[in-house]
Amino acid sequence: MDLLLEPSSWAILALIGFIAGFIDAVVGGGGLLSIPALLTMGVNPHMALGTNKLAASFGSSMAAFTYYKQRLFSPSLWYHSFIAAFIGAVIGTFSVSLINNAWLEKALPLIIIIIALYTLLQPNAMGDKNLIPPNRPASALKQWLQAIPLGFYDGFAGPGTGAFWTVSSSRLHHLPLLHSCGLARAMTFTSNVTSLIIFFMLQKVDIALGLSMGVCMMLGAYIGAHSAIKFGFPFIRPLFIIIIIIIAAKLTWSAWI
Repeated sequence: MDLLLEPSSWAILALIGFIAGFIDAVVGGGGLLSIPALLTMGVNPHMALGTNKLAASFGSSMAAFTYYKQRLFSPSLWYHSFIAAFIGAVIGTFSVSLINNAWLEKALPLIIIIIALYTLLQPNAMGDKNLIPPNRPASALKQWLQAIPLGFYDGFAGPGTGAFWTVSSSRLHHLPLLHSCGLARAMTFTSNVTSLIIFFMLQKVDIALGLSMGVCMMLGAYIGAHSAIKFGFPFIRPLFIIIIIIIAAKLTWSAWI
């Protein structure tokens, strides 16, 4: 399906795509903007999810490549996570059309609020600046236990996946903050592309919309990733907390109010 939109609507989606790409590259959560924007423009829910995956794949690829070029992510250390995130995303994407997700909609705000409080109350929740970057693969078991549920969640729903990756990577693998961000961007790219392929198979992608938003997301992700790398912890932590509180508030409103 290719939706016909007015030029002003394309401009709005382009701007939202840029902002979503910027946010995603730094802390995750860009889907909080892009998916409602697509729904507002008249795209049906499953088509909106598929189209957003196309656009988000552009942004997450740019962000992941930027962190990789800055030596903040080493793919060879995380091959178990790649495989597990892929498998989780496949299961999650196929499940989204089969499972009643009402329970998830109600539980998700509570989970995100807990993460927000944990990040606020624990100074090192997002990693200690004195931590040493890894030079060997993390435990295979830890990689699978982390990546399977997060890959599933990104395929099934998605809001806040990057935030979940960032916090859990800091705690599970004792990564410095920017290395946690790099891992988060690479893994969300993996689950985005995996879900996108399945949505293509199901013919649930508006290619024109996805490509146009994707280019804007890529630009936003480029600026966002470089901003995170340049300004580091003082920039990332407050933005992280603000975004996940907004995500929690939005999901609470939708599910409970």
